Amino acid sequence: MGMPREIIMRHRSPHFAHIFGSPADYYSYRWSAVLDTNAFAAFEEEGDAFDPEVAAALYRHVYSAGSTADPMELYRAFRGREPETSALMRSLGFA
Repeated sequence: MGMPREIIMRHRSPHFAHIFGSPADYYSYRWSAVLDTNAFAAFEEEGDAFDPEVAAALYRHVYSAGSTADPMELYRAFRGREPETSALMRSLGFA
């Protein structure tokens, strides 16, 4: 690569161990992005990224609920519906 000896490669394969995980690992990473973008879309729909009512609902139904119910039931209680991929696709630049 023509790099000076003093500059070592900083991104060896151990730094990228996550790329060798199972497809389930990648799926859970993508699913969390779906949930994240859908939750933020609730704030966008209100026109305020700091809307106190949406924040209170998110806290009540998701953050403070813990494992008191099925996670999808808790999400539905917050959002009023199941998550959709459309918010994630928009965040990735796909209309």
